[in-house]
Amino acid sequence: MDNSAVSASTATAAPFFTPPLLHPMHRFGARTLDFSRQVALMAIINRTPDSFYDGGATFALDAAIAASLAAVRDGAHWVDIGGVPFAPGPALSAAEEADRVVPVIAEVAAASDVIISVDTFLPEVAAQSIAAGAHVINDTTGLANPEIASVVAGSGAHLVITHSMAKPRTSFPRPQYDDVVASVVAFLAEKTELALSLGVPAEKILVDPGHDLNKNTLHTLEITRRFHEIAALGYPTLAAVSNKDFIGETLDRAKKDRLAGSLAAGTICILGGARVLRMHNVAAATDAIRMTEAVLGWREPEFLLHNMAEVNVPAQEQPARHGQAMP
Repeated sequence: MDNSAVSASTATAAPFFTPPLLHPMHRFGARTLDFSRQVALMAIINRTPDSFYDGGATFALDAAIAASLAAVRDGAHWVDIGGVPFAPGPALSAAEEADRVVPVIAEVAAASDVIISVDTFLPEVAAQSIAAGAHVINDTTGLANPEIASVVAGSGAHLVITHSMAKPRTSFPRPQYDDVVASVVAFLAEKTELALSLGVPAEKILVDPGHDLNKNTLHTLEITRRFHEIAALGYPTLAAVSNKDFIGETLDRAKKDRLAGSLAAGTICILGGARVLRMHNVAAATDAIRMTEAVLGWREPEFLLHNMAEVNVPAQEQPARHGQAMP
């Protein structure tokens, strides 16, 4: 077969946004990601009894470890381990939160080279998580406590800075913005400058506009539609859209029925410059990301048979090739 005739283009297809990344290459432990032509899939692992999506299905230690490793087998590049929900509620001590996340981090790090992040806003938990093997601190409070950036700065770990307006675990009723995207961009620009001033290298920073975090559905749809304006900051940008309320309200779907909407929203964000996609349904998201990467010219098809021979062979007569490499 003449591969030159079908090789993927090195350029992104014209209508899609290519963010001006300050540092395309990022190394996380043993793994290196090239965000100029790759989207990382972040799986969600909640060690909480009251998690938003699974209601505590991975609260037990063994279940959290098993779910993490299953996510890796299903194609995740990255697992995000959290011990406290974002939603309003009573505070959890640093010791109790660390007891939830650190053992999972240690076990997963010993069993896999997958990228590991911890979803926390407490510097003490961040420090213990990094010591246990975490490569990333995912702060969904946008450096509400700047000390967490200082912890990251001296560790070699990465930092995700997320837009959110409420104090940790408190409500933010009826959020209003003159221009939600402009507000998110200004917030993230300010917080990345703060992180840089505290010693976090630019090549260790990622940003997240915070879909649904202190935003209503119209705000979040606007962020999704104008994702390119956030990705234009130049840092790899994370889209955390999975099964969120803006999908439920837009489509009138319960949490268990939001997969199709999640995949559509995630794909739109990728085409707008997202380079990390945070998802619950790993196998389906893996296919969506790989298909999008192929359309963008970053990935070859796994094999080519359709209309590639002198005589076309009907699909039902073609040999099964699931899991086989392209010749």
